[in-house]
Amino acid sequence: MADGNFNRTHLPNRPFLSGLNAGKAQMHTLAIRAFNAWQAEQGFDEEKKQENERRFRELLPL
Repeated sequence: MADGNFNRTHLPNRPFLSGLNAGKAQMHTLAIRAFNAWQAEQGFDEEKKQENERRFRELLPL
């Protein structure tokens, strides 16, 4: 009986999927940075900024 490593070596390489996931993660980070930059311009206090960022992260798909 073959082990898991043997089976994994026969699977096709999927560079597209890993690149897609990396791109999603990068856009997620950029969106949060842009949102925080916008918040800094609006003059919110720290407590409100943290609450807004928490809510924004909940709305973002990952």
